[in-house]
Amino acid sequence: MGKLGRMGLGQRAGNEAANGLSRRGFLMAAVGAGVMFGFPAARAAQQFVTPGLPGDGAFEPTIWCAIAPDGTITVNIIRAEMGQHVGTALARIIADEMNADWDRVKINYVDSDPKWGLMVTGGSWSVWMTWDVFRQAGAAARLALTDAGATLLGVPAAQCTTRDGMVIAGTKSISYGDIVARAHPTRSFTPDELAKLPLKPASERHLIGNEALKALDIPAKTNGTAIYGIDAKVEGMVYARPKMPPTRYGSRVRSVDDSAARTIKGYQRYLVIEDPSEVVQGWVVAIASTYSAAIRAADLLKVDWTPGETINVSEKDIIDHGRTQIDRKDGGVMVFDDKGVDSTFAAAASTFSQDYTCASVMHYQLEPTNALAFEKDGIFEIHAGNQWQSLILPTLAKALDRPEKSIVLRSYLLGGGFGRRLNGDYMIPAALASKALGKPVKLILTRSDDMQFDSFRSPSIQRIRVAFDGQKAITAMEYHASAGWPTQVMAAAFMSKGVDGKPYDPFAIAGGDHWYEVGPLRVRALSNDLANRTFRPGWLRSVSPGWVSWGLESSWDEIAHIQGKDPVQFRLEHLTGAGRNKGEAPDSTGGALRQAAVVRRVAEKAGWGRTLPKDTALGIATTFGQERGMPTWIACAAQVHVDRATGIVRCQKLTIVVDAGTIVDPDGARAQTEGAALWGLSMALFEGSEIVGGLPRDRNLNTYTPLRIADVPEMEIEFLPSTEKPTGLGEPGTTVVAPAIGNAIFNAVGVRMRHLPIRPADVLRALKEKGSAAT
Repeated sequence: MGKLGRMGLGQRAGNEAANGLSRRGFLMAAVGAGVMFGFPAARAAQQFVTPGLPGDGAFEPTIWCAIAPDGTITVNIIRAEMGQHVGTALARIIADEMNADWDRVKINYVDSDPKWGLMVTGGSWSVWMTWDVFRQAGAAARLALTDAGATLLGVPAAQCTTRDGMVIAGTKSISYGDIVARAHPTRSFTPDELAKLPLKPASERHLIGNEALKALDIPAKTNGTAIYGIDAKVEGMVYARPKMPPTRYGSRVRSVDDSAARTIKGYQRYLVIEDPSEVVQGWVVAIASTYSAAIRAADLLKVDWTPGETINVSEKDIIDHGRTQIDRKDGGVMVFDDKGVDSTFAAAASTFSQDYTCASVMHYQLEPTNALAFEKDGIFEIHAGNQWQSLILPTLAKALDRPEKSIVLRSYLLGGGFGRRLNGDYMIPAALASKALGKPVKLILTRSDDMQFDSFRSPSIQRIRVAFDGQKAITAMEYHASAGWPTQVMAAAFMSKGVDGKPYDPFAIAGGDHWYEVGPLRVRALSNDLANRTFRPGWLRSVSPGWVSWGLESSWDEIAHIQGKDPVQFRLEHLTGAGRNKGEAPDSTGGALRQAAVVRRVAEKAGWGRTLPKDTALGIATTFGQERGMPTWIACAAQVHVDRATGIVRCQKLTIVVDAGTIVDPDGARAQTEGAALWGLSMALFEGSEIVGGLPRDRNLNTYTPLRIADVPEMEIEFLPSTEKPTGLGEPGTTVVAPAIGNAIFNAVGVRMRHLPIRPADVLRALKEKGSAAT
């Protein structure tokens, strides 16, 4: 889930019973489970505030926007801003529907209140989830202002039109601001009334899809007025930095020697964190008057721990455990399990079976995790950047041993999220330290601290099995995946149910329920319990489609080559749009036929089949982005060159074609797709850690090496024109790049890579093995 933002450059299911909980079902369950959050008012720290709030005399036809007497239109944004310009995209929806003047539009990132409903930012949901609500809100504002303006103009409302923040009747006109100032409209709308309002056809939109509009959040981010979580401060606060234990769980402090730390000017004391919620186990924090002192003091603390049981666990142990789970036939949860899978395999003329693995991947967002905590007038305030405040609130209540209603979470701009801040574990030690000291505590993790206990993407293993008849046609398919389950560990209430009635993590298997026609299909999800015990699995930009697509699209290419078929045509033959793959309005209208369309277009755009230099080739892959309930159809052609002497793979160009329905904010859409694709490239060739001794081996950028600027390829991105409901763009670009590169490597030098990241040594080994086999 969510894993939005910008890096580098500038889901209703078709078969909910078979596919588990849909996105809409997830949201309904979320509301039913009480995850809507709202907190009582309390004193705020220095915090980001958007200029241009409506002020006195503003007209609020709904809670989502307000029109001030001076004509300013303020749109209320409940999604976290972490570099993806979500406020600009969402404001366009309301402003377009109400025919506003874009130069008069402001955005307001609201504080918490129950009236806003579910507030979570992730899963590429923001535009998709807000589209209908904001269109209705814009229509309500337009209708109310038209009625009031018509009265002032002395004409029937039916004779009026609206444009650029004006109500117009022939030669007469009046601005929205003047209408509010003179008529003082008060009209409001019930949910039923909102649902019945007439909405503009796509042909009349002038802000949605307009490439000339400027982003609304850029000035504050560039002139220094924007405030991020790491900037929050209050008078009298002290700083804290944690000393991390040797295991994520189970470590216990035996003794602490702070004699060396006491030599640091500004150091005050240490605290052993005792967390009743058991999320933060064995942490010790250094308290100081400055953050620099806290950093140095924490380094000098000598702590003796009893480590947890996972102290000797390795990455290989976790992947091997997953392989054993897949080998067993009686474990896991069936997400799809069509009748006839076993009998079809038993009768198959031939079969294909292959395993694909992926390494651990860290978030490594620019702003390290941090939180400011203090109590004031009986309210415990916690100030931090966060993507899912309601998820951590019950845990904080348990840790602090106080009612949820007495805790306030204040949200800030995020210096990168990518899913890391869906897990608010970093708030707990700040809150417990403040409670112990009786004063405000600002806890900041260094980047190495953050990496050590990051909620990183789990290592994973997938197995794909395919059955063929005598004519080599696919007759059945099995997909099995084992990985750590973030939803199981952190948000068990939101697990889906498989066709066998068992709960599973939908964000650890999404993508396996593909849109190819393969006959009877079985998709089995397995929770790697060793991974879950060793670290805190997290949602990282695209979550399971980041590893599922690697296995699925690599195997699809392998099968095409084994059968001597063109990989593009092979995909098109199986994207028939029949049966459960035909899609369903409004979220997946067109189904697999829209996925086939992006495959055709990317092949044409990239020049599929053309002659390229030696050891250089194109590879192709296609996915539906995230989940069946809200598919973003995407295809990628990667052009790579392989150096046979060094094993270095150089990605020369990425050609990407996307169908995400209506593109609301073209510049933001392109930036998100660029950033996602570059992270996909980074995870394909460069980025990945390894668990050693129960912890990630890499703690900083001296050994953890994401994509560098010199490795950025030429990129060509195209969005297919569409008036369908918009879907997500924060994550889909990450899903197609790795398999496209792996497939290109095979086309270039004939070796098949089945592990991510693809290191030069792995390529050299594969080339050597190929040479040995040939002789």
